[in-house]
Amino acid sequence: MIVRIMGEGQVRLDDSHLTELNKLDEELLVEVESGDGPGFRRTLHALLDKVRELGTPLPDDALEPSELILPSPDASLEQVRELLHTEGLIPG
Repeated sequence: MIVRIMGEGQVRLDDSHLTELNKLDEELLVEVESGDGPGFRRTLHALLDKVRELGTPLPDDALEPSELILPSPDASLEQVRELLHTEGLIPG
């Protein structure tokens, strides 16, 4: 799966990591819905760090269709709220 982090680029991520990422995504969804700014910021950074850790960066000149688009690390709670679906940022 190709994941884009807005403002950073793309990484290739094995689908086997989705369960681990979904746990952070669910936590992020709860924090966004409750307006927990500090919790939201902590979990967003944890989610993005995990994607960077588990994924393999694509070259800067590569442009693959992204199956998943995640907000930038400096995205506001309101911006992420607009991106969220009923399942969170990561479907499944």
